[in-house]
Amino acid sequence: MDRIDRRILHELQQDGRLTNAELATRVDLTPSPCLRRVRQLEQDGVIRGYRALLDGAALGRGFQPFVTIVMRHEDQQTVSEFERRVADLPEVVEAHRLFGDPDYLLRIAVADIAAYERFITDVLSGLPGIAQVNSHLTMKQVKADRGIPTSVNRPRPTA
Repeated sequence: MDRIDRRILHELQQDGRLTNAELATRVDLTPSPCLRRVRQLEQDGVIRGYRALLDGAALGRGFQPFVTIVMRHEDQQTVSEFERRVADLPEVVEAHRLFGDPDYLLRIAVADIAAYERFITDVLSGLPGIAQVNSHLTMKQVKADRGIPTSVNRPRPTA
């Protein structure tokens, strides 16, 4: 992967709806080689897909707490069943298995705190192997996901 591929990735992370012609202009290529590079990045699995970023509040899912889970039982069958069931829950928009304690970090998207309480009580607490569920409510989002850095060079802080 060279500098041009990294620029292509950067531009597509900023705006996945760029036309090939617009993208080619931004990375100083003609459209044909630009398209070949994009297709190769897709084929290699570097670009895994494209999607729209949605406003949770506009969809009635503006309350998005993080949840940490500590497992009581971590045998293979319990963990597999827990992970399978978590993956099937539409309210869980992200799920990560962690090293150490806690065992899992989830991001939940529901309408409000009442919906969240129902989800925790009626759904999440009933999953296998759970010993403890902790809620983490965000005060504000300091930095949104802007994509994965495509450059190996970090900007130097200014004094």
